[in-house]
Amino acid sequence: QLQSKVLILTICAAGIGGTFQYGYNISIINAPTSYIQAFMNETWLERSGVPLESNVILLLWSLTVSAYPLGGLTGALAAGPMAIMLGRKMSLLLNNVFVIIAAVLSGFSRMAKSFEMIMLSRFFTGVNAGVSMNIQPMYLAESAPKKLRGAVALTSASFTALGLVLGQVVGLRELLGGEDNWPFLLASNAVPALIQLMALPWFPESPRYLLIDRGDKESCISALQKLRGNSDLSAELEEMLAEQAAVKGQRAKNPWELFRNPALRWQVVSIVVLSSAMQLCGNDSMYFYAAYVFQEAGIPQDKIPYVVIGTGSCELIASVTCNMIIDYAGRRPLLLGGYIFMAGWAIVFMVALSQQTQISWMPYLSMACIFAYILSFGIGPAGVTGVLPTEVFDQMSRPAAYMICGALLWFNLFLVGTAFPFIVKSLAHFCYVPFLVVCVCTALYVGFFLPETKGKSFLEISEEFKKRNFKAQTHEVFYKGPEEIKSTVL
Repeated sequence: QLQSKVLILTICAAGIGGTFQYGYNISIINAPTSYIQAFMNETWLERSGVPLESNVILLLWSLTVSAYPLGGLTGALAAGPMAIMLGRKMSLLLNNVFVIIAAVLSGFSRMAKSFEMIMLSRFFTGVNAGVSMNIQPMYLAESAPKKLRGAVALTSASFTALGLVLGQVVGLRELLGGEDNWPFLLASNAVPALIQLMALPWFPESPRYLLIDRGDKESCISALQKLRGNSDLSAELEEMLAEQAAVKGQRAKNPWELFRNPALRWQVVSIVVLSSAMQLCGNDSMYFYAAYVFQEAGIPQDKIPYVVIGTGSCELIASVTCNMIIDYAGRRPLLLGGYIFMAGWAIVFMVALSQQTQISWMPYLSMACIFAYILSFGIGPAGVTGVLPTEVFDQMSRPAAYMICGALLWFNLFLVGTAFPFIVKSLAHFCYVPFLVVCVCTALYVGFFLPETKGKSFLEISEEFKKRNFKAQTHEVFYKGPEEIKSTVL
């Protein structure tokens, strides 16, 4: 059982300083909002003798919040070249530098009387999350045995959800959420970074990276032995050597080359649709609504933060469940089910919101909707979306594919964050209509066009997509429907 122990510990070491940081840093910024805004005002008053107007404070605050996705976008674009040049493990280790810089900046911001340091620290935190969201699933999926690949790569989503919950817990008033403690709260993200810096160096680099990118067969075999113990490696090694032969003489691709390559057309379309949908489906906006809905349901103001922890725990429970079933159920059913359920809950949620004041039990229905929506998101889209780029692209295209995914993810996070308050203003109770449309369209796409990748080797998956990409040339494009459906029967 030693080898499974090494794999589990590798997952934990990669996760704690990886996607855990993404979830943690999204949620710790919520608790001290009013304190940081007051700090901005006081600082400005000291500097210039005039207080800030409320709309300027709001502008400064939204700049602080949007520095995070902006950093994420930068990190996502840097992740591709980092993964190729430094390797997967080294990139994750080096990535902690960004978080430590961020922790120092935010930790000393009050002492230095500078709110600009908080903005800068959020940017660096974003860079860290952008890199880890791309490299961690890649590292884990390349290190996992074929039959566990989905579950192992999916732990990235579980660590995000764990970070989210812990961030909500640490942000409670009793811990670090009080007025005096906010610099410590914002700097607490250095702790997971230090844990990773101590733990991850003991574990092997991705065997696929060592063999296919570096051409170093000895290191690859020793990494495999560490990860798999004494089990027979010949079949797995053969498969990797076949993949090495298939990409022989190629160099790592750039993102724009993926868009131009007709052999990758459906893969690129699939990750573009799914990565965009992951942010545009409105899951993060549910957290925005949570406090308001709980207040309407009559939960006392000071108890709301505890109930909000429930929403984060929902996502955690769902993604752990998804972890257990992904390699049995497959990727398509989870994605399809997730988006169909979310579409259903979005409709119920809008009805509940519009009847909120008329019918006494409606607030409870909208509360249930929030939990159900987050559960549906966690069980499919949250995790499976991050696994797919690893499975549908070969070793040379994978880092570029993750760059495209990451860039879309962060750009859309920024877009939703900026646009959602305006959507609420203009559509009021029907603010979920745009999200509903996204969920329905994504479900249709998955149902008709996405093949199942469960339990297949990377080469088999490439072959399946190859058939798809070149089918259009032999048939008239018009006749694509029925054939497509026949080939996706599970």
